[in-house]
Amino acid sequence: MGKALIIGCGGVASVAIHKCCQNSGEFTEICIASRTVAKCEALKEKLEKTTDTKITTAQVDANDVDALIRLIQEVKPDVVLNLALPYQDLTIMDACLATKTHYIDTANYEPEDTAKFEYKWQWAYRKRYEEAGITALLGSGFDPGVTGVFSAYALKHYFDEINYIDILDCNAGDHGYPFATNFNPEINIREVSAKGSYWEDGRWVETEPMEIKKVYDFPEVGPKDMYLLHHEEIESLALNIPGIRRIRFFMTFGQSYLNHLRCLEDVGMTSIEPILYEGKEIVPLQFLKAVLPDPSSLGPRTKGKTNIGCIFRGKKDGKEKNIYIYNVCDHQECYREVGSQAVAYTTGVPAMIGAMLVMNGTWRGPGVYNIEEFDPDPFMDALNRFGLPWKVSETPELVED
Repeated sequence: MGKALIIGCGGVASVAIHKCCQNSGEFTEICIASRTVAKCEALKEKLEKTTDTKITTAQVDANDVDALIRLIQEVKPDVVLNLALPYQDLTIMDACLATKTHYIDTANYEPEDTAKFEYKWQWAYRKRYEEAGITALLGSGFDPGVTGVFSAYALKHYFDEINYIDILDCNAGDHGYPFATNFNPEINIREVSAKGSYWEDGRWVETEPMEIKKVYDFPEVGPKDMYLLHHEEIESLALNIPGIRRIRFFMTFGQSYLNHLRCLEDVGMTSIEPILYEGKEIVPLQFLKAVLPDPSSLGPRTKGKTNIGCIFRGKKDGKEKNIYIYNVCDHQECYREVGSQAVAYTTGVPAMIGAMLVMNGTWRGPGVYNIEEFDPDPFMDALNRFGLPWKVSETPELVED
């Protein structure tokens, strides 16, 4: 039993908070903190009559380390679950370090002024977290997150060594809009517009954005176009999974999304460089985010399924072996349960699980850890219990080389 401070109150945070309240035996108390406290209050009012978890709220600017420190000292949580923007990871890590409080997030730090997706900034905290005797768990979402747990589970139970990993993220949901993003538009578009890359033979191989396209027949979804992207879990898995020769990450996109994105890129609307407009400095991508549909509003409109998983190729007892571990999630089932679409659900549930495992001591150790560095079994069991059941295919279709 314990207390969590949850920073953020967007779509993913809403799912994680719902799940904490469903899991009141572990989360006896939560504090929801955001820049806009009214959002926290509205969620509290919605949930507090249906849970034994005590819910409080607070206003905080996640860019302000001193304000974060004061809040943590006031709330005295066992863990801080960071569901704010990736730009704010380091300020929250600094506040946790100052207060000696365990830290969990779902995505790696990104500088706000450049499209760089690396763990180096957060890995630099390792020694200080070790000396403070506290745990930082990085990337407890789905990808990164569950994909790392799938990798550790495959290595523990199916392989002596894993040589190839293909991470496949398929969202076959239809929200009815010509163009919208299923998670934070600014993060989504930065990720898609950046150069692609994959890990092969001990080095990064860089590609042009969306240069490599494959078609894959996803179980329970069907054939979909998917494109190679850079993704942060490749960096940590390349270090933590022995025997790796290559890791790739693919995500599906529909033609309407791609056509609109190309038009927006052509007119400069995806730029992160500030421009002057009527005497004021604005960032085009941030303006675009403001006019696009809020991802948290897509739940009632989105129909269809997601399929996210990993195809592993390696060796067991000297023999070649292939398996595919994946989860299928239905958008409308998620909406009926927690009021959110499946993209938020598949990130919010693992966020709660990671916080739970650190809070109750199942996963604990001084330092900064990526999720695949811990025993995967408790997390895999919790996925089945809390709404993200997984499947294993030992005869998967492979992604062509």
